Amino acid sequence: MWKTLSGVFLGWSLGANDSANIFGTGYATGIVKYRTAIWLTAIFLMIGAVLEGPKCMDVVGDLSRLTATDAFYCALAGAITMTALTILAIPASCSQAIIGAVIGAGILSSTADFSKLYKIVACWVFTPICALVLAYLLHRVLGWIINKTVISLAKRSLLYSGGIILAGCYGAYSLGANNVANVTGIYVGSGILSAEAAAVLGGLSIALGVLTYSRKVMETVGKGIVPLDPFSALVAVLAEALSLHLFTQIGVPISSSQAIVGAVVGVGLVGDVQTVSVKMLGRIGIGWIMTPVSGGILAYLFIRIMT
Repeated sequence: MWKTLSGVFLGWSLGANDSANIFGTGYATGIVKYRTAIWLTAIFLMIGAVLEGPKCMDVVGDLSRLTATDAFYCALAGAITMTALTILAIPASCSQAIIGAVIGAGILSSTADFSKLYKIVACWVFTPICALVLAYLLHRVLGWIINKTVISLAKRSLLYSGGIILAGCYGAYSLGANNVANVTGIYVGSGILSAEAAAVLGGLSIALGVLTYSRKVMETVGKGIVPLDPFSALVAVLAEALSLHLFTQIGVPISSSQAIVGAVVGVGLVGDVQTVSVKMLGRIGIGWIMTPVSGGILAYLFIRIMT
């Protein structure tokens, strides 16, 4: 069981990085305090991991039918990649990190099955697009409804504050349900853990990362891409949560970082495309490219040298 420790490390790094995608926009607008944000995120992602986390385990598990030792090194490679990007305050994709690591390990293994890889890669492409479209539509529709029905500024402010908290809790739930497979799915495939046990272990490790080291990336997501007002922050989180929950029902773990970035850009397009920071998007895009490459190279080197 000591081989699951690298999965705990990976879960910690995912929580430290991806928790920013839940309340980063609400934190940046001053509606949610940092301590409140991390505790709500930890609680609801744990609930999502336990209740729906096993739904996505099969995709990662079937792809990574590696030995227990190879699974250990894959999780370690993904964790190091995620931690490095978290220190640099760049939103990263745990899905890309672990799948890249599995591919790197699979090059040296005769048991890896990459026949389902196309499904995962296709979802990587569609994730930010889906969130962008949802955010754009939600901003238009909800904005029209609120403008017609809520006239008082005080009531609008209360609506936005409550909405951001509820959307964040839903987003945390969806994050746990979808992304816990990225953390411990490889142990299901290697036969170390059952899907239910993997969901609990992964959820706890992600929650630990949320509670200990998530402020830096939270500021990048909330402030660095495009300035957000409270309503836009609400729409961005809701679009991300819907995207994560949708792909959970399909059974494919995706990147919450890609979802929130796509949602924030979608909100920015409603206002003025010039408000979107191209420089920050470029920095995030480079991180997305380097994540699977780094994870794959590290896993390949670990297994090549150590086994």
